[in-house]
Amino acid sequence: MKVIAYSFAVLVIVVVVLLIGLSIASRKQPELGLVDGQLQPCPATPNCVCSEYPGKDSYIEALGYSGSSQEAWTRLKKVVADTGGELIATQDNYLRAVYKTPWVRFVDDVEFRLDNEQTVIHVRSASRVGRSDFGANRKRVEKIRERFDES
Repeated sequence: MKVIAYSFAVLVIVVVVLLIGLSIASRKQPELGLVDGQLQPCPATPNCVCSEYPGKDSYIEALGYSGSSQEAWTRLKKVVADTGGELIATQDNYLRAVYKTPWVRFVDDVEFRLDNEQTVIHVRSASRVGRSDFGANRKRVEKIRERFDES
């Protein structure tokens, strides 16, 4: 019985240390921003979604808006803050925010690009570490879309 208890304790310690290590690793900021006027494409891992590149598994629809682009941009900033995002960089047509998972504090980067010509806001949401996010980035963007459309 002691062997089972010790084995379980070691397993718990290993899992906790692994999660702490991944959490610390997620705090390193990746290279982000616009490249040739577009958000960067997602990596090959399934923990990212982006509206700039249709036809890829990581594709997600951009946020559509009507009316003034400035009103839509202001509304988006409020929605990001209301959904738990921390605004890191804001420019005329680019916004970057970070979201942290509640328990382990993994960091996810969410970027937006305002496209006045097509009256859409392109979005990219990606986890900094790991391979799978169990759909968390896609769900986050859909939650942002829902709140954006409601306001």
